[in-house]
Amino acid sequence: MARRARDVYTEWRGGTCRVKWWTGEYHDDGRKRFESKGGFTDDDEAYNFGLDKMSEIRQGGSVSNRDGATLMSDWLDDWLAAMDHAHLTERGYRSAVENHIRPYFKKRNTAVKDIDVLAYRAFRKHVNNVLGEGSAKNVMMVLGMVLDDAVPRLLKTSPVERTRRRGKFKKKAKERKRDVTPESVEQLARNARTYFGQAGYVFMWTMAMTGMRPAELYGLTREYCYPNWPASDPRTDPEEEERYDDDLERYGKGGERMPAIRVERQVQYEDSELRFFPPKYESYRSLVVPPFLAELLEQLLASHESRWVFPAIQGGSLGAVNFDYKYWRPIADGAEERVSRQPRWNRAAMPEVPSFRGKRLYLLRHGAKAWLDEDGHSKFAVESRMGHEVPGVEGVYSSVTVPMERAIMKSLQERWDGLRDRLRRAES
Repeated sequence: MARRARDVYTEWRGGTCRVKWWTGEYHDDGRKRFESKGGFTDDDEAYNFGLDKMSEIRQGGSVSNRDGATLMSDWLDDWLAAMDHAHLTERGYRSAVENHIRPYFKKRNTAVKDIDVLAYRAFRKHVNNVLGEGSAKNVMMVLGMVLDDAVPRLLKTSPVERTRRRGKFKKKAKERKRDVTPESVEQLARNARTYFGQAGYVFMWTMAMTGMRPAELYGLTREYCYPNWPASDPRTDPEEEERYDDDLERYGKGGERMPAIRVERQVQYEDSELRFFPPKYESYRSLVVPPFLAELLEQLLASHESRWVFPAIQGGSLGAVNFDYKYWRPIADGAEERVSRQPRWNRAAMPEVPSFRGKRLYLLRHGAKAWLDEDGHSKFAVESRMGHEVPGVEGVYSSVTVPMERAIMKSLQERWDGLRDRLRRAES
């Protein structure tokens, strides 16, 4: 072996030359760890290759042979273990990895270093053939993050192809939505009452008036709902003592206090068990409700003993059932009368609600924001009520005041009163 420069060596074996270079790492016994490449027919070419590798190592752009041989399946284990996201986000990423990314690359025994642009395109073609457009896009997004995070230790550069817009701008198709009217909400509420009792009626009006997310409503329990809250607040966070005291003065029953719901958590499944999680984006908030809804909530809680404000047909949380399919579709799309040998399963016919037929439950939340916008409320008050973070100076300096909340209560009550008047005139 001939030493040509510090930490770069060349040697001839048979008719070819091999170069060895120091990786910058040490073995456990303190010896320097070298890597090598053979097959050269020219000593200078081999030597210069070693110098280039040393330069890459110094600049942080080199992938060692050992790291480059890491299997994609092993790298996915490390990547998943290092995730730190909200529960639903992490569950979605893990699903993409375990159901699509890992099986594909494990079957082919693929090393990370072998995933180049062509391999990336081959996987994209595979995913597009087995999944719908939206699902395939999500899987490719996760793979992109996995490969980007492999740079520079396992890959010199990421093979992910970024979409670049060229040519004439083409506007993305937007979901078609109809205006949400109090009449349409009332029909939804009546259908929901037919389907699962008074809890269904109040559920629909609560979502329309508060804009709460479905999982927040599924997980709403007595201690966070009017008339119990805020007196019944568990006060689990010592750092929130000032807020707890302020809530007692501002919200509740009687006097000048305003009826309100506290959004403190949502329910989601984890490890086949329904559990509480913080609301999306940790959007903890207090939502004043108009007098008519406060009365409905008080009557509803007095009518049952469930811990859930809106219990399912069998008494548990609505989060434990497939609400969109089992409950929402017949409520929005309508259903024929059901007659059973067991009278308790009988159900009257439910007319369709045209503005929601085939549409998502979530559009009821969209309608709640539209009502607030129509009534001209403060942008900060509206976004805060929806659980959105307000960026910039406005988000830093603004706050939701008592007059803002009273104005929201007043305008929402007026919508209800106007509906009642129109229904009475129609019936007379």
